[in-house]
Amino acid sequence: MEAPVENVRREKKSKKELKVERRERKTQQTLLRHAGLSTTQKPSQNLVVSNGGLGNGVSRELLLEVLKEGGAVKSLLMPPNKPYAYVTYASVEDGQSAHRLLNGRVLRSQGQEVTLYISYVEKVDSEVSGVSPLPSGLSVLEEFISVEEEALLLQAVDWTSHTEELTVQKELKNRRVKHYGYEFRYDNNNVDKDKPLPGGLPPECGAVLQKCLSEGHISVLPDQLTVNQYQSGQGIPPHVDTHSPFEDTILSLSLGAKTVMDFRHPDGRSVAVVLPRRSLLVMKGESRYLWTHGITPRKFDVVPASDAEGSGVVTSDPSNLTLSRRGMRTSFTFRKIRHAPCNCETQYVHHVYEEISAHFSSTRHAPWPKVRDFLLSLRPGDMLADIGCGNGKYLGINPQIVTVGCDRSVNLVGICAERGFQAFVSDALNIPLRSSSFDACISIAVIHHFSTKERRLAAVEELVRLLKVGGRALIYVWAKEQEYNKQKSKYLKTNKNQENTEEGSGSEERKPVQENRECNVSGLEEQPAEKVSETKLSVHTNRTVFASQDLLVPWHLKGGKNGGVETACESEDRAAATSRQDRVFHRYYHVFQHRELEELCCLVKNVKVRESYHDQGNWCVVLEKTQ
Repeated sequence: MEAPVENVRREKKSKKELKVERRERKTQQTLLRHAGLSTTQKPSQNLVVSNGGLGNGVSRELLLEVLKEGGAVKSLLMPPNKPYAYVTYASVEDGQSAHRLLNGRVLRSQGQEVTLYISYVEKVDSEVSGVSPLPSGLSVLEEFISVEEEALLLQAVDWTSHTEELTVQKELKNRRVKHYGYEFRYDNNNVDKDKPLPGGLPPECGAVLQKCLSEGHISVLPDQLTVNQYQSGQGIPPHVDTHSPFEDTILSLSLGAKTVMDFRHPDGRSVAVVLPRRSLLVMKGESRYLWTHGITPRKFDVVPASDAEGSGVVTSDPSNLTLSRRGMRTSFTFRKIRHAPCNCETQYVHHVYEEISAHFSSTRHAPWPKVRDFLLSLRPGDMLADIGCGNGKYLGINPQIVTVGCDRSVNLVGICAERGFQAFVSDALNIPLRSSSFDACISIAVIHHFSTKERRLAAVEELVRLLKVGGRALIYVWAKEQEYNKQKSKYLKTNKNQENTEEGSGSEERKPVQENRECNVSGLEEQPAEKVSETKLSVHTNRTVFASQDLLVPWHLKGGKNGGVETACESEDRAAATSRQDRVFHRYYHVFQHRELEELCCLVKNVKVRESYHDQGNWCVVLEKTQ
């Protein structure tokens, strides 16, 4: 007997079902192409949920609630910032039920509709990378203040009391800001210590700061406060707080809402740290001077699901991540103004060059080509002043001109005298030479040793003072951009075993590499790691890109002698133990960013920038005095 037609004919699928199948196949192709995920037609308890990821704005709680309609959920993995999730059901039957019921399901998430497309996978990738520790010197203290104290602090901010805040608003664009004690200048990343703001810090901050003092988070009370207010979706670019205006420790209270702050190390490591509402962030040491910190502008943060209200590092564990909607957050950032001059120059420039002068001079012999060209372009009989002349290597380039040099180092000036050059000891900010007396001045690799913008500007002004009208000055400073126009400088190209070389010169002096570490500010000589305690500036790893603008660069002095050469036996001894005679000194540098030197020179009156260029890892300008 012939079977009824209706029993052998396939059930016709609706237009909606066919549309879902087409979209499912399309998402499968996308997953394979962009994420390398292979799906299967064979029913399984493991499924991938396209459009159901944290990257789509779907929270774990919302997705889990929907997935439970299909059966018993064994696990849910939501990789950070991905547009998909993995779900494993207790059985294959539950997986089939979820595929049938939920494929094409429309969710309303974060104010928008999201359509889920579900496919079978043979296995689920559940690899989890290790948890990154907090940056050294960083701590987050939860519930540091009470709800009542939070309300008092927020009420203490009068956003309408100062009209000058509108100017700052236009500069920042992405957040409201208000300063107390001293105004932080975003144009030069500094404060005017001679112009304190009236009123000081709000009295409502007193109890909180006393608590910080009594618990040992700070040793002195801050005298500067910056209040930032962030709407949902606003952030702040990655940065390192300028070292010269402020003391070491920085405190920051998070009020009104929590957020995630991103920290990034120069070697590429990154750590996302949850800052809960009413928590206190303490930054000092390496976290203050070496790691950049910033807040990515977005409306949702990926946070740990098991402790959604707590602090700590956001891991990559896809089984424990969810979304947190940002609210309006106000941060109170407290700093202590550095009222005494920064000791970077005295300790890490003046003293160091006296100690290493002979060894330093032995590595400084080849003139830079463009500096040589500038000197040879001068007319016979022209007067030249070399400010920061070092061992005098540029004083004899052009025998047809009259040259005089000066340097802060007594020992280097002595070397100049031994070589028959005219040189004297002087500070570059107060040179005992007559104004308007010179046809040309040069300042090669000097101004980057000054620790503040004001002092760097004063050094340029002093050069201009010496020039006659129409006279020219050539300035070289070390560049933060050691790779420019897709070309690496000689400093980066040179083998890492070649140390103590001149900035951008590619000198042949060979020394072992100095690893990046913290510096003991109590002395110039490098100490074993266990003795390093108080930290200020980061120590640069030679022959690598610069992590920040203000840093310490190692100089290796072997055998305890100024200019000594290390033997093979000495090398073995050095590797076995830290020798008291094997010394490493640290020189302070402020490496200049693109256009920074040019903009600095434009602040000087009566000059014109004739030329500005990048030369082997240095930023360079040629100035002309106009009147």
